Amino acid sequence: MSFRGTLNKFGFLFIMVMATAFYVWNEAAVGNSIQGYVMGGAIGGLVVALILMFKPVWAQYLAPAYALLEGLVIGSISAIYNNAFAKVAPGIVMQAVILTFGTAIAMYLLYSFRIIRVTERFRSIMFAAIGGIALFYLITFILSLFGVQVQGLQGGSMLSIGISIAITAIAALSLLLDFDRIEQGASMGAPKYMEWYCAFGLLVTMVWLYVEILRLLGNLYGRKE
Repeated sequence: MSFRGTLNKFGFLFIMVMATAFYVWNEAAVGNSIQGYVMGGAIGGLVVALILMFKPVWAQYLAPAYALLEGLVIGSISAIYNNAFAKVAPGIVMQAVILTFGTAIAMYLLYSFRIIRVTERFRSIMFAAIGGIALFYLITFILSLFGVQVQGLQGGSMLSIGISIAITAIAALSLLLDFDRIEQGASMGAPKYMEWYCAFGLLVTMVWLYVEILRLLGNLYGRKE
């Protein structure tokens, strides 16, 4: 595998995400229901991601499928936020897109110039933080199924904003792990299919970062309503 080859694969996957995202966006714009796209994309994407975790050799075929499914989710979430903040922040989606790519570029520069080094300690801290966030997501999801709302986590509260900032920061720093994985794989002469697998991993992080930035902006603008 090579660094350039991985970025090319990522570019291809990104185009696929945008294709289905624009489709769902247009569906929402004409008033059609997008609930099925959200559920189908989320469940399908999760299944594909879990398979890829254990079968990276299938990445050439499953990574594009994941990109198409994730586009359905991204398009739906973007449309929902666009409608919810149409009066307060009509450009919230574009702001999130710009901030996402701006953050990704900044993280790449920090990695390239070794301003932040990906050491074993850094990896351990990041894995612990990501695991904690995953547990937080799981607990809040389970509570929501029973109609339980944690006091202070509602949109616009200082606690929700603080948590959102922390999660966004972890998502941004996770890009460093992706860049390091790509560089290490290229230097070690990893198999060609790893380009697809690493591109898939980078896409997962970028999607996560975008959603968290969008959520953070929503919390910040929510205080103005």
